[in-house]
Parts: sequence; C-alpha cells; structure tokens
Amino acid sequence: MDEHIVVPETTRDEMIRGRKVVAQPALEPHADLQTSLDFLILPHVRPGYRPSTELLTRVSEGSNFATDLSIRREGQDPATGRRWLEEISFEIVNEQSVRDVREKAEDLVERGVRRVFAIFVKRREVCEWSAQKRAFVPLPLDGMLEDPCFVRPIAVRALLDVQNAEREVVRALERKGNEELEQLKESAAQKGREEGRREVLRSLLRARFGEVSAAVEARIAGATCATLDTWTLRLLSATTLDDIFAEP
Repeated sequence: MDEHIVVPETTRDEMIRGRKVVAQPALEPHADLQTSLDFLILPHVRPGYRPSTELLTRVSEGSNFATDLSIRREGQDPATGRRWLEEISFEIVNEQSVRDVREKAEDLVERGVRRVFAIFVKRREVCEWSAQKRAFVPLPLDGMLEDPCFVRPIAVRALLDVQNAEREVVRALERKGNEELEQLKESAAQKGREEGRREVLRSLLRARFGEVSAAVEARIAGATCATLDTWTLRLLSATTLDDIFAEP
C-alpha cells in the first residue's frame, strides 16, 4: 500500500495498470467541486475514521495512484503495521479520461476498497461503481448517501451544490454535538427566553396600565432576565408604574 512505484510529492506521475499518467492541475469546475466535497465530507466522518485528499495508494503491482478524496480508519492495521486501506474513495471527473476513472475504480474495488464514487461534473451526476455491472451507476439526486463511516446520511445533491453542502454540514455538526454550535443554540434559546419574559411583562403592563411609553419600552428592551423577573413580581402589588420600575 505504501511501497510506491511513483515518487510522492515530487512529481505528478501516477501509474494505472503499468501506464504512466500525469495528474494535471484542475480547471475551475473540478477544483471548485473538490473544495466543496472536502468541506462536505470532513464533518460527516465518524470519529475513528479519517478523510484524506489526494492520498497516494499502491493499489496493485502496476497501479499506484490517488483519488480526490478517500476515507479510512484512523491508526494502523495490526496485520500490516501500516495505515488502513481506504474504505471509500471519491473521484471528480471533468476532463479526465473515462478509461482511467473506470480502471481506477476496478482496481480499488479489487484491492478491497468498499465503495468508489465518481462525480461527473459536466453531466451533473453522482455515481457509484458497481462491480457486478462493471459500470458507474447514477444515484438519485433526491436520495441520501448512507455509510457506516458517516455520522448521518448525506444528501446526494449536496455533492454537487455548495448551498446544499452548507446545510448538510450544519446538520452533521449538530449530530456530532459540536461545542460552538451548541453554544450558539443555547445563546439563541437564552435570547428566546429573555424575549418571552419581555413579552409577558409588556402584556401585563398593558392590561394593568394601558399602552407602555417609549421610555418604559426602552427599559424593558435593555433589561436582564433577573430584572424582568423582579419587575413582573412587583407588578402583582404595584398601583403605579413607579412602583414597578423604581430603583431599589
């Protein structure tokens, strides 16, 4: 797996069944979609797994290449003392040779990679390699991509569209219990509780004293929860607004 027949990080050479292939830099459609794919997949990967971009793998005697994105178990395979073989691979196809992509998929599956996906940019298709059909089979765009490597299913459409990808990322972070997201949710809930207290106080004041003035509204809008609670309790026995809002 790590005994390479090309030189990593020095040349762009890859080998596919003994043929040398130069992995060329990408044009915008490929490069943009690869950035979006990396962004989408990273937060979806379950703890214990690791996604990698352009990870070079010795797939067979004559094949030594990388795919755009792959997912493998963290750590080392005790049977080999080396990293685990990737379980999932993604390839973005724009100007590449279809032959190269097909042969990569065949070799990866033969090597033991569980699933190989190809995103065809021009056709706007997400496909999965079928060893039985020996072909890439399109996935329904309104479907979900499920796998044990992921914390939740991923909307297939999100693999093609950054706006959908952003929504899926938020849902993945929520599923993982991301601390920053949880703090934002708690902050929003706290603001909601504060606004609820303000609205209760406004309603009680209107019922007791009529419409509140701009000055009173300003004080209510800037008050803390504790102060709002104090004013609401005072309203039970107050006979005037001054009784409620008087400073202690």
